[in-house]
Amino acid sequence: MIDQLATIFTYTDATQKAQAVLKLGAQYGNIPIGARSASWPSRPGRPNQPELCDPRQMPHRTTKGLQGRIALLHALAHIELNAIDLALDIIGRFYNQDMDQGFIDDWMIVATDEAKHFLMINKRLTELDSYYGALPAHDGLWQAACDTSHDLLARLAIIPLVLEARGLDVTPAMIAKLEQNGDTASANLLTVIYEDEKAHVAFGMKWFNFYCNKQQLTPETHYHQLVKAHFKAGLAPPFNHLARQEAGMPRFFYQQD
Repeated sequence: MIDQLATIFTYTDATQKAQAVLKLGAQYGNIPIGARSASWPSRPGRPNQPELCDPRQMPHRTTKGLQGRIALLHALAHIELNAIDLALDIIGRFYNQDMDQGFIDDWMIVATDEAKHFLMINKRLTELDSYYGALPAHDGLWQAACDTSHDLLARLAIIPLVLEARGLDVTPAMIAKLEQNGDTASANLLTVIYEDEKAHVAFGMKWFNFYCNKQQLTPETHYHQLVKAHFKAGLAPPFNHLARQEAGMPRFFYQQD
């Protein structure tokens, strides 16, 4: 199975990759994990489009106007494609024979959720006469993966517990604005994503605590050390305290007075 994940990870067609993850997820449980027969790829496969640019060159994203909403949805599709790769990567890059089976189970759930999200958003883009790849995107998320490729705890701290947790902070406002601007269909997609992301943050908390305890580290202290080292922007409000609490992230964990 690990080699199957590596193959899917290198697919360059985004839709093919998402569909392959969903297919593998449906079969998961009947496939032996197996040992890795080759080294894990350094980067995921990517389509020729979108062009990857500096984040400051991205199209303006807004919930107002058709082109603004297309830009918003395109950015979200790109995030979800990266999220597929990040879920595959956390299994494949850090896999060893001593890895807890539950860790693989949980991140396979995340991978299939992200694949579902990408396909939903791309379908919505086609309904708006656009598609994934029609606009430029940036490589910031994968850069975060590169920066944490050496340390599983750093990866858990930055991807689910900083970046996905930030999604819990900002998504409700996007949903409300989409509804106010009459785009209920897009708002409904973001509602599905928002609820799923709570589980993803919860998986991050579960395994961050697990591996900290295994190494006799204090989770909240080590979390802030890793954030300081790998997330230069730092943690800043506003925080969606309720959603973070529902995901198992207590306020004292991320907010230091």
